Amino acid sequence: MNKVNESVPREFILLGFSDRPWLELPLFVVFLVSYILTIFGNLAIILLSRLDSKLHTPMYFFLTNLSLLDLCYTTSTVPQMLVNICSIRKVISYGGCVAQLFIFLALGSTECLLLAVMSFDRFVAICRPLHYSVIMHQRLCLQLAAASWISGFSNSVLQSSLTLQMPLCGHKEVDHFFCEVPALLKLSCVDTTANEAELFFISVLFLLIPLTLILISYGFIAQAVLRIQSAEGRRKAFGTCGSHLIVVSLFYGTAIYMYLQPPSPASKDRGKMVSLFYGIITPMLNPLIYTLRNKDVKGAFKRLLARVLLIKK
Repeated sequence: MNKVNESVPREFILLGFSDRPWLELPLFVVFLVSYILTIFGNLAIILLSRLDSKLHTPMYFFLTNLSLLDLCYTTSTVPQMLVNICSIRKVISYGGCVAQLFIFLALGSTECLLLAVMSFDRFVAICRPLHYSVIMHQRLCLQLAAASWISGFSNSVLQSSLTLQMPLCGHKEVDHFFCEVPALLKLSCVDTTANEAELFFISVLFLLIPLTLILISYGFIAQAVLRIQSAEGRRKAFGTCGSHLIVVSLFYGTAIYMYLQPPSPASKDRGKMVSLFYGIITPMLNPLIYTLRNKDVKGAFKRLLARVLLIKK
């Protein structure tokens, strides 16, 4: 019993960049500003998509799911990171670490699949425009979104369980800003080759396969767009799809770097910064990318603003 108690610490120390204290203030400012922008940006997209009837389409249904996901994604890590940066003891309870690990992994896996679903929606909209409303009916949209969420959370249950079963032998210093699978595996006092192989296999399923499907979809989309006679039509199609491609590149690029490259001591700090990018910066940029490049969202915002001003009068 004593050995079991020693193996499971009551709390973990999140090292982050504690060996570089001069970075703490700039990081605190970046994390805080990013979190505030993420909250307001994603809430704005959710509200606009629900309140404006012109945005009641499959594309904005999936975008609402992505915004809700990003809100929860950042909230699972950033508040604790802000507290730790301001604290002398940069700790998180064992239960808090387990919750953070599960939620972050579940939402990250869900986003991998949801982005692939969104590319399928764009493929049908551009390559099969006459059949779009028949193919992308409400029931299918609900099924695709539900499948993404259920698959993401199921993967998290599996990955989290396997990671937490590894004996730690009293090790509790996590060389990261938050509890993530690769960082926790490094604490184990036994061989983790099987876990790393399993993590690599799951990462291929949730990263490379969806990314491949997205690239194939956009190959067909590019062919269809080039056949559009109207310059305005081509511009609108490229604008909508361009926003999605930017989000895909930011998210998958950083996640693949983190989960599919061989572990290397030299890339330790670089890995921390990369995980911050897909965990904090990408969710902040998503609403900016979709709104700045999307006339529908900007139009919905103007209509909502006009209604608010009219009510005040």
